[in-house]
Amino acid sequence: MTSSTDTPIACSLGAGDFTARTAWIATLAREHLRSARREPLTLHLSYAPEARAAVREMVEKERDCCGFLRFDLHDDAATVDLTITAPPEAAEVAGFLFDHFAPVTIGDGG
Repeated sequence: MTSSTDTPIACSLGAGDFTARTAWIATLAREHLRSARREPLTLHLSYAPEARAAVREMVEKERDCCGFLRFDLHDDAATVDLTITAPPEAAEVAGFLFDHFAPVTIGDGG
């Protein structure tokens, strides 16, 4: 499956690299993710400001391997906000993709 820009709807990481990357992202979320809100094709994430460098690194790495996703990063002194948007062509797998970025439940103690 390809998007309207002919970018494949696929991660370019190998299995071992994918496992390591998702574990790293899960640790980042567990330690610094303050809130997560999901829409059908969009995930809104808010991180603690001390995670700024790690979030920027994650965005750079994810842009390289998942070029079909759009990453919009905004930060200030109080928060680091990241919006990840999947193209309509990825609607069937968006939940699976977004679960890697927000694997923890925010706000319910879980």
